[in-house]
Amino acid sequence: MAFEQLRAEIGLLLEQTRDVPEDRHELHQRLRQKFGEMRAVGMPVPQDLIDLEMELEAEFEVEMGSKLSEN
Repeated sequence: MAFEQLRAEIGLLLEQTRDVPEDRHELHQRLRQKFGEMRAVGMPVPQDLIDLEMELEAEFEVEMGSKLSEN
């Protein structure tokens, strides 16, 4: 898959989450899938998207910690 096509798909994913912010977990999973596709064919993943992935992971870790402490 061409680099520009993958970037376009990632851009579309980001646009979709602006409309439905509760789907952040879905966004994270789909981004990880796209990054895997990019890495599999030797394409670099842009740093801003790597940063976004790290921010989402940090959010989910905090969220999971909050849910565990509630139980």
